[in-house]
Order: sequence, then C-alpha cells, then structure tokens
Amino acid sequence: MTEAVTTPSPHEPPPPPEKRSGSVGGITLADIRDGAATALVIGVAGVLLGVLWAWLAPKAQYVSNGEAVFLRNSESEARIGSDGTFFLLSVGFGVLSAVLLFLWRRRGGVPLVVGLVLGSCFAALAGWRTGLWLGPSSDVAAAAVKAGKGVPFDAPLQLLAQGVLLVWPMVAVAVHLGLTALWTPHDPDPSAEADWASYPPPHVHATPSAPSAPSDPSAPEPPRA
Repeated sequence: MTEAVTTPSPHEPPPPPEKRSGSVGGITLADIRDGAATALVIGVAGVLLGVLWAWLAPKAQYVSNGEAVFLRNSESEARIGSDGTFFLLSVGFGVLSAVLLFLWRRRGGVPLVVGLVLGSCFAALAGWRTGLWLGPSSDVAAAAVKAGKGVPFDAPLQLLAQGVLLVWPMVAVAVHLGLTALWTPHDPDPSAEADWASYPPPHVHATPSAPSAPSDPSAPEPPRA
C-alpha cells in the first residue's frame, strides 16, 4: 500500500521564517553583547570630555582682600561660558558616538540603542566629575590664602545648568536613529510577502475546459440498447 504524497500548491503562502536559536523576541545574545560593549566604550569616552572641558572652558577669577573673596570681574561671562563649552562638547561627542556606532554595525536594534543611552548618560556624568577634578581647586579659601591679598586666582569649574548633562544622550540617540532610518535597508514585511505569494487566486488563471463539438441534427442517432 503506497502512501499518498501531497505537493504544496505554488499559490500557498510561504511558511513563516524560523526564529534564530538563543533569541528572545528577536534579540540574540550577540545583540546584548554588542549593546554592553557600546555602553562600556562610550562611558569610558566621558573621561575625554572632562579633560577637554577643563582645558577649553573659560574660567572666572576671584580676588581676595584679606577678609573675603570677590569676583574679579562681576560682568564676566566665564561662568556661562563654562556651561556653553560643556554643551558644545557634548553635542560633538554625541554626534561622533552615534556615527561611529552606526559605522560599526550599520543597523539599529533595541540593545544598541539602550547601550548608547546608558553609555552616554554615564559618560556625561564622568566628564562632569572629571572636569571638576582636573580644574581649579574647589577650596576657595585655601586658594585665596595661597594666592595672597589682591592677587587674582582661577575659580573652580561649575556647571550651572544641570540639564546639559542630557545633551550627549539626546543627540546621540537622535543622530543614530536618523542614520538608521536613512541608510539601513528595511526588512521585508512577511504579511506582504504572503499576500503577493497567494495573488492571484488559483481560479483566475484556471485552465479553460475544451468546448464541446456542436451536435449535427442530421446525424443519425446511436442505437439504443
């Protein structure tokens, strides 16, 4: 007894793609590893932000009269310039980190974006604290005594607008999403492929049956049993 074998119809939709082994919701261990590496590398880059901020930021100056400490120039914009320098550096680092990440993987994905956000936030905090540590001493009284009466000395770095700490992660995510949307090829829609695979339906192009020959009325009828 032979077993009947059914062949799939060419008009049937293709089977759904198989999920990759070791993936949860389409996220593999390799994706998680890439996201963690992204967060680590970008977080370490925050030290460079702090070094550049301590070097490039304009510094206000104090002067002591022997009893109190005053700003040498009360109209100086150095304190605001410190925030502006941190802002511009954060924008540059945000764009650079997003571009380098895109050139490394040339795709998006939740793990990469999460790693980019976490790494950028940590890098901004690390850059802020590094700049304060490398800048002038925060002990104004000791610096005034060391400088002497009437001798100006640099004021410690300050970040008056704490919101600039979010500039790096916001710029990095925006640029990375823009690059991903413009240059990453989109995955085909499985539902659209299924619709095209099943179109047109089988009955549209069915093989027409051969027309029957017209009957001749003059032809003799076949004998009946």
